[in-house]
Amino acid sequence: MRDDDARYEAVSSRDARFDGEFFFAVVTTGIYCRPSCPAVTPKRVNVRFFVSAAAAQAAGFRACRRCRPDAVPGSAEWNVRADLVGRAMRFIGDGVVDREGVGGLARRLGYSARQVQRQLTAELGAGPVALARARRAHTARVLLQTTDLPVTELAFAAGFASIRQFNDTMREIYAGTPSELRAAAAGRRGRTGAPSQGAGGGSRSAPGGIALRLAYRGPYATAEIFDFLQVRAVPGVEEVCGSHGTRTYRRTLRLTYGSGIAEVDEPTGPRTRKRPPAGLVCPAARGADGGWLECRLRLTDLRDLSTAVQRVRRLFDLDADPYAVAERLGADPALGPLVAARPGLRSPGAADPEELAVRIVLGGPPERAAELVRAYGKPLDAVDGGLTHLFPTPGELTGEEVAEPVRTLCTALADGTVVLDAGADRYAAERALAALPGVGAKAAAYIRMRALGDPDVGDAGDSGEGGPAGEWAVAGAWRPWGAYAVHHLWRAGLLPAGELSVGELSGCAGALPGRAEEAGRGREAAPVAAAAPVG
Repeated sequence: MRDDDARYEAVSSRDARFDGEFFFAVVTTGIYCRPSCPAVTPKRVNVRFFVSAAAAQAAGFRACRRCRPDAVPGSAEWNVRADLVGRAMRFIGDGVVDREGVGGLARRLGYSARQVQRQLTAELGAGPVALARARRAHTARVLLQTTDLPVTELAFAAGFASIRQFNDTMREIYAGTPSELRAAAAGRRGRTGAPSQGAGGGSRSAPGGIALRLAYRGPYATAEIFDFLQVRAVPGVEEVCGSHGTRTYRRTLRLTYGSGIAEVDEPTGPRTRKRPPAGLVCPAARGADGGWLECRLRLTDLRDLSTAVQRVRRLFDLDADPYAVAERLGADPALGPLVAARPGLRSPGAADPEELAVRIVLGGPPERAAELVRAYGKPLDAVDGGLTHLFPTPGELTGEEVAEPVRTLCTALADGTVVLDAGADRYAAERALAALPGVGAKAAAYIRMRALGDPDVGDAGDSGEGGPAGEWAVAGAWRPWGAYAVHHLWRAGLLPAGELSVGELSGCAGALPGRAEEAGRGREAAPVAAAAPVG
């Protein structure tokens, strides 16, 4: 949405579909909000629009305490875009600027720091430092409201370099000191009897870690994504507990400063949520669609919090735009009934891209990957239910005793021949993967879709260079949401397990005589009717 008048219409109607896509600020109050803020709509003459929360903060506006604009789902645009800005945003979300500075971000992108600053400022109204600062401030607010950590320890856990910087930032963005923000959260809990909540913010203090509510926009096909992850869970690293409708997905995480365990609950009851008291949760939840997933993180080092959150969000595809997906795919005669039958179907990503690549290349059932885990993975300090190990790093799988082609893949990952980090060049990564003996184009395309979170699977030809994914390319009618089309076809049993060659089906209902309509009427395929079970 590029036109300011159209943005104002979204603000006037409190349209939660655009939360995270843009922000608006009110010059008379000095605050900025998400489009769905429940406050009285300001006059058009007093409103300014920003692409990012960081840009609003840089312009001198503070976050609205009622709608908490810093806690919205991320923009799906950054997952779609493969240019410098899209890659930079994925890197910043993964904490690269906090760990390596702007110089490290520029090196990963292959540009100068000045070029990166100029491009981000031109498009987003804020440079990498400001964008990372907004991320740190949100992490600090979560910690203030969900833990009893001393403020000094909390500041460094959130990524601030000094207590003074921490205090100044919190006052500037939230118009309050850290102690005041913590006291206000406690006061809300006391008045309502409910936990302090936020989309992507904290929900309650948990003895086993930090409890969060991870926001998503639009409908969310919860059962389908839990089915997908359950049949692929690698024993020792992942497990899914509970019965259908009340499941909990659990997995270990290898992070920058330590390790962790993430738990995500399958929501019980209907997906539609009643509107809570204003200011408590994401206003997206007040309508028929939108809401959150309950998540708990137990980390050995709290500096990994924001990175861990981002990796769980990628795994569960929480920043997707289901409205845009449904608009494009629903217009296709072959896919329309499938999209209508399963609104909000997601394309799961990966908590650890290198781990996923190893699992895909290894192939076979999850137990095969579990053998690698038991032989080479680092054991947890204490067994936690069915979780016993961290998945081995590529460097731990380069020995002669490791079978091919896993050893070749891990050698390439360890020496940098193949790069699969958050902001990796997807075209270059896919080409490098496909060139490895024993990997090939099909596995490379699947790794690109899940490990690199590409919603436009098989679009290598778009670079103008061609590429190994040409055989698996999705026809233009489904772009840039080819990955979601694949998942709909897998789920309905209309595409063989692991198959990505769907281009010939796009826009041709005759290619699926009667089967799309049958699936659209509710025929359930087995959860295993999807790609390579181990991945």
